[in-house]
This record gives sequence, C-alpha cells and structure tokens, in this order.
Amino acid sequence: MTDLLPTNNLDSADSAILTSRAEHNLFRSAALVFGFVRVCIYLILANGISFALQWTARFLPGSAPHHPFAPKNLIITETVALAGALLGGLAMSRLEKRPLGAYGLPLRSAFGKAFWQGVGFGLAEISLVIGAIAAFGSYRFGTLAIQGGELVRWGLFWGVFFLVVGLYEEFAFRGYVQFTLGQGMGFWPAAILLSLAFGGVHLSNPGETWAGIAGVVATGIFWCFTLRRTGTLWFAVGMHASFDFGETFLYSVPDSGAVFPGHLSNATLAGATWVTGGSAGPEASVFDFLVLAVFFYVIHYLYPRRPAGDPTT
Repeated sequence: MTDLLPTNNLDSADSAILTSRAEHNLFRSAALVFGFVRVCIYLILANGISFALQWTARFLPGSAPHHPFAPKNLIITETVALAGALLGGLAMSRLEKRPLGAYGLPLRSAFGKAFWQGVGFGLAEISLVIGAIAAFGSYRFGTLAIQGGELVRWGLFWGVFFLVVGLYEEFAFRGYVQFTLGQGMGFWPAAILLSLAFGGVHLSNPGETWAGIAGVVATGIFWCFTLRRTGTLWFAVGMHASFDFGETFLYSVPDSGAVFPGHLSNATLAGATWVTGGSAGPEASVFDFLVLAVFFYVIHYLYPRRPAGDPTT
C-alpha cells in the first residue's frame, strides 16, 4: 500500500530534508557562523588574487617605482583591487551556486537608470556642499590649473579612475560581504558594521580627521540604504564615482584628506573647519551631513520600501 501514500506528505518530507541539508551546508546556510567562515574565505581569495596581480604588475615594462599618487600607480592599485574583489566574488558564487549579480552588481542593470541617477546625486551632493561653503566665503575656484589637451586627459583619467574606485569599494564593502553577513545578522546590523569598517580604512589617509571619518561612515550607511531600496549597488557606484570626481577634479579640493595632482583649478578652502571640512575636505563639512540627511528622504520617496522576502531586505 506504500504506493497510495499522499504525494504531499512525500513532498513535505523531501522539502524538510532539503531544508535541513541547506542549514548545514557551509556554502548555503544562512547561519551567522557559516556566513563568517564564507566571508573569511572570500577575503583570503580576494586579497590573494589582488596580491598576485600586484606582484605580477611589477614585471611589466616601465614598472619602475613612482610616487604613490602617480596616475599609473593609482590606476594599477585600484584595478587589481577591483579584480580581486570581483574574482573572489565569482569564486564564491560558484561555490554557493548563485549568480554573481546576487551580490549587488547584476550585469543586466550595468550603467542603467540607477547608475545614472547615482551619478546625478553625486554631482548634486558635492555641488551643493561646495556652493554652501562658497556662500560663507570659504571656497574660491581660483584660476585654471590645466588647459587644452591636458585638461581632457586628466578629466578622462579621473572619470575612469573613480569609476574603478566606485566599483571596487562598493562591491568590497556592500557587495558579497554585506549579502553574506546580512543573511546571518540582518541587513542593518551588517550595514552598520561594514560602514564602520569603511570609515576605518580611511583612518590612515593623510589629512583625514574624525569629522571626515564620520562623514565616510554616514555616506556608507546612505549607500547601504540605496542598496536596500534599489536592490542593486549601481546607484551607489555612480554616486561614489561622481562625488569623488567632483571633489578631486571639478572643484579641486581634498578628497578624504588627500589632494591629488591633475585637478582643474587652483582652488582654495579657507575658513572655519565646520564649514570647509578642514584638511579632510568637504565631506567633513557640516553641509555634507545636511545634504545627506535630505538625500535619505529623497531616496525614501523615489524608491519605496521593497517587499518582504526580497534578498536585500
């Protein structure tokens, strides 16, 4: 009579077995301890790949040591870091049997609407902050520092460079690790933890301040908010890239405490630190915190809360 057993009972039993296996599968379990192990594996893979690529780059023609802010060094360092982060994520996606896009950068959305909205938000943020600082008489654009073909070359370089920076830092801090830890501890605990880590890696920047670090952490939390509401990191990538481009090139001010070569003008910041951001740059200005607060509301309005069960919630 076993062939007369209800099929729904068999389905339930099979489902229970599959669920039990998933709960004890290192690469599929949502348990925090397994997630932590997977993150460790990912970090070993990502950093190992980046180190190997960086080491290999030393043997390329014309790879003699240069100043760390030399364009060649900057682009090589960020590109190999991005390659390590993405290839590490690809390896984990194969082990976890998920598409790489599940970690925040789906190819179908690459450079689409969300990305260009982010670009607009980033340029608006830095422009509003610089405008407010200028209104207090604390910012001067100055004279052009570069012209003609040099201006075009530097503009293109910084555009490409900060796109790479945006892709790397967003995937490294709000991609695979956010997805994995979010499964075990919840989206927002993971987001806050990783935003603090995002601020922590900026501590060694020359000229960085505690107000600047607070600005970096606040921005990281905002980009986690855009991930939760848009479902992808493309908005954050676009905003990250364009804000840094505006700071470094268009308005020629310090970016997280660093002043890079090849900026557009001989701009000056002078005045109270709470206005200008001091040595850290405009991201430490009180006006940047105010603009971010407004942006939280704008994203809340543009992108309503996503349905329960969405992988980013």
